[in-house]
Amino acid sequence: MWTTESLWFEIGIVSIIYALGNILMGHFEERTPKIRRVGKYLLTLVLVSCISIYFGRLASMIFISLFIIPLLYVHGYYLPKKKGINGWTGEPKSKYYEFRKWDKNIFSNNKK
Repeated sequence: MWTTESLWFEIGIVSIIYALGNILMGHFEERTPKIRRVGKYLLTLVLVSCISIYFGRLASMIFISLFIIPLLYVHGYYLPKKKGINGWTGEPKSKYYEFRKWDKNIFSNNKK
């Protein structure tokens, strides 16, 4: 009944990663359009599934694991050293919003 030999294993892994990411880090994406967030998930799901189909499960798991490298670079080096933003808390908020090119006045009712 339970087998990891199907493509559902990869779909499950990608879905768990995105679910945990949205639960734990979703507040950093508060101004990102929902369609972009859903699109990113679907694109990742299709890429991982295609890699698994054509190159095997090991290749798809290596592909997923390689995402740790840019994550550590951006959050551990680029944001703190180059932009002055804490890579794990997104503080100061004003610099983070400026970096993301978001309007800093989040309570404004005036749409520009």
